[in-house]
Amino acid sequence: MITLNTTTQVKKKKIRVGRGIGSGKGKTSGRGIKGQKSRSGVAIKSFEGGQMPLYRRLPKRGFNPIRKEKIAKINVDKIQYLLEKKILKENEKISLENLKNKKILNKSYKKIKVLGSGNINFKLDIEADFISKSAKEKIEKVGGTILIRKV
Repeated sequence: MITLNTTTQVKKKKIRVGRGIGSGKGKTSGRGIKGQKSRSGVAIKSFEGGQMPLYRRLPKRGFNPIRKEKIAKINVDKIQYLLEKKILKENEKISLENLKNKKILNKSYKKIKVLGSGNINFKLDIEADFISKSAKEKIEKVGGTILIRKV
């Protein structure tokens, strides 16, 4: 039933379920006869009859980017330690490949970033993808050279 409002707007009358058989939505209120769905308090949105649901069959992805490149972070402090322990030599270039060969870094790393925590006393030749301002200042202060790789 459509009624006209005083401001000439058309309003459709809300269906009131369960108000007698003459309304068309009486007795069972449009829920059919018996069964789980006819009862109140039933929510079976993603239920698949006991089969493992789709949302549990798919792998978890979350907020981990699939193609995220692993970046190794190494502090100036750590480089100093490696030079003192003679694991790295003073005259050789410090790069990602070199650190992987010496087994200082894992093979899974694709890029390297040099960070500025600690102090350095050795003159270095560093090849990295990224470098912090403080690390750059410390290495250049000692007379070292920095080569930043462009990818």
